[in-house]
Amino acid sequence: MKTLISIVGTTGIGKTKLAIDLAKILDTEIVSCDSRQFFRDMEIGTAAPTQQEMSSVKHHFVGNLSVVNDYSIGKFEVDALEKINELFSKKDTVIMVGGSMMYEKAVLVGLNDLPEANEENQQKLQAVLSEKGMEGLRRILAELDPIYFEKVDIDNPRRLLRAIDVIWQTGKKYSELIKTPTHKRNFNVIRIGIAAPREIIYEKINDRVMKMMENGLLQEVENLLPYQDLQSLKTVGYTELFKYLNGEWELEFAVSEIQKNSRRFAKRQLTWYRKEEDINWVDYQNSYQESLSLLQQFNIKI
Repeated sequence: MKTLISIVGTTGIGKTKLAIDLAKILDTEIVSCDSRQFFRDMEIGTAAPTQQEMSSVKHHFVGNLSVVNDYSIGKFEVDALEKINELFSKKDTVIMVGGSMMYEKAVLVGLNDLPEANEENQQKLQAVLSEKGMEGLRRILAELDPIYFEKVDIDNPRRLLRAIDVIWQTGKKYSELIKTPTHKRNFNVIRIGIAAPREIIYEKINDRVMKMMENGLLQEVENLLPYQDLQSLKTVGYTELFKYLNGEWELEFAVSEIQKNSRRFAKRQLTWYRKEEDINWVDYQNSYQESLSLLQQFNIKI
């Protein structure tokens, strides 16, 4: 049996570095399950691996799409499994890394058999979004499924629209529908999570946002201004700076909102991962050495 090593953790905690360090020593390649890093021209705001990092270890599903492309979790499940199985033909282990929880879940256990989007429901929800904004969608989902509301990225309209649509169609809570694993994979999985105290996570997030600004995030967002209404760009770091560029917010406030919304997303990641029982946690200060020890316990050849 081949082994997929999945590295998880909150935003900004050091997943990319750990994945690269492990891939080097295991002589393997990296599959990204970070849904924001799939898109080109968003490298700074999504903290995508640098060209130097990707030249040291081959990465897949980073910058492979245009922001105008429509891409779903279901499509990623098919594409990622195809790539992973291709890599297993020449490698005993493959590294997967990313903080997009549902995308990781799709690869590890598969998606549940959920209905296709209902056009009438989508039109109703788009009307809510236009009239009442994200807060309108949040209120609907919080009332219908408070458990999923605690986990979902509430700044991602696509996630909210999808969950509400499915609930309306099935009459069942989305959190219950996605709970049961659907497929047995033909490879072993070792999940490694990078842990840190919450105050450290928040401090790292705040610092990283400031570094992104220093590295040219504002210019990156300005270049994408013509595409601001696309779903791929309705994400933290971009929506806030679009509001600055459109004259709605001051720059200092927009940056503080990026920090706040990034911290809020990290909190939701923690809520999700805390309920996962198969994650092997390593400390952020010594994640590489602890991961090596862990992999040896699983009889992975280093």
